[in-house]
Amino acid sequence: MYKIPAAWMRGGTSKCWVFEWDNLQVPGKSVDEVLLRLFGSPDHRQIDGVGGGTSTTSKAVILSRSLTDGADVDYTFAQVAIDEQKVDWGSNCGNCSAVVAPYAIQRGWVVPGEEVTTVRTLNTNTDQLILQKIPTPGGKLQDPGTQVIPGVPFPGLSVGMGFLDPAGRTTGKLFPTGEPVEKVTFDGREVAATLIDAGAPLIILDAESIGLTGKETAAEIDGQASLLVHLDDVRRDAAVRMGLASTRAEAARAIPKLALVGRAGQDDEADLNVRMLSMGRLHPALAITGSVALTMAAQHEGTVVRDLLTTDPSSGMIMRTPAGIVQTWAEIRDGVPVVGTIRSARLIADAELLLPESW
Repeated sequence: MYKIPAAWMRGGTSKCWVFEWDNLQVPGKSVDEVLLRLFGSPDHRQIDGVGGGTSTTSKAVILSRSLTDGADVDYTFAQVAIDEQKVDWGSNCGNCSAVVAPYAIQRGWVVPGEEVTTVRTLNTNTDQLILQKIPTPGGKLQDPGTQVIPGVPFPGLSVGMGFLDPAGRTTGKLFPTGEPVEKVTFDGREVAATLIDAGAPLIILDAESIGLTGKETAAEIDGQASLLVHLDDVRRDAAVRMGLASTRAEAARAIPKLALVGRAGQDDEADLNVRMLSMGRLHPALAITGSVALTMAAQHEGTVVRDLLTTDPSSGMIMRTPAGIVQTWAEIRDGVPVVGTIRSARLIADAELLLPESW
């Protein structure tokens, strides 16, 4: 039996298992095979593993001290499929990214400051540098912290995250097709869409154009099988047009993600209503990489997002999600655009996962 050291952590509105690369090396097995067996996939309940049976709880973050001078920690995100024998390495998870700085400080990889500690983290899926700031009064991590975010009933460590120059990290272009708005086919008719790559690749549809409002519940989205099929058709077509896949069949389940946006009410504190789909189902809150893409889209004329706004998005946006308000900020730092937000994180368990010698 192999013993795999791991930490179980909540980052934002996701939970993930955190590993160090060296600890996932098992003779005769690939890292994909090791993760799938640890998580208990494929199985819709993941009953014989540590996966939680949902897209937001079947995630892994794998870390190492950085090999570059520009970062303190390198990390790679893995979306472990639940029903399939597959690990998707194609994108980052912004929520799970929030565990990286706390883990690095707890393990002594980064020396904490007396008030605030800044950790330079490099996501290797997208070659994205994210500056993370954590309060460390007296040179210590708070336990459990005081930051409360929508979608999580308990406080955690505050983690400020700034995505440096997030445009085109996966495809090479902010708008992979070259245009801020395109026509895509939904249920046999053409509707407007913004195909954008910032934080992660994302397709943005005006909810009203497909008969929705952007304020639907999970039951109202996930309960419509034909709607999910048509949205996945849009997503697979867009994956090919964005250069993420050669054919529709080869499109990954994790990217691109898809966001439905709706105009906010006149007296609403939010700028925009957002419903995001992840792994074929409504996201319970909002993917943080998606919030980065939506904020970048808002800053460009002609996009689906910009056309729905009545407010100035130049310094960030306030978005109403199923879990509540998510706020982003945007600025130019040393000539480089930076988009960020605040998440919370908490260490749930230090563990030793047991892996059979053969399977």
